[in-house]
Amino acid sequence: AMSKSAVKISSDLLSNPLCEQEPAFLEMVTAFDTAMKRMDSFNQEKVGDGSAGGVMESFSSVFPSLNVAVKRREQTLQDYKRLQSKVEKYEEKERTGPVLAKLHQ
Repeated sequence: AMSKSAVKISSDLLSNPLCEQEPAFLEMVTAFDTAMKRMDSFNQEKVGDGSAGGVMESFSSVFPSLNVAVKRREQTLQDYKRLQSKVEKYEEKERTGPVLAKLHQ
């Protein structure tokens, strides 16, 4: 997204009327635009469209603990959601001794 934004900025600069008036400015902006398009093209090759593979596979092979941490986080998030629904269920029930004890737990 960042390289796409840079390409947009360079394109906007090229359409600036100052480019028509100042040849030196036009030359700099054209060079900047070319560089941004090359950077975007390079990024698209390396990162891809966000599908599996590419950079994330590289990170997984270099940092195997990253994959473990992501899985652990997902499991913890599922546990949290499950427990949160239990809490909500007990909060809706009548406030009796056993219900309050379970809610506290």
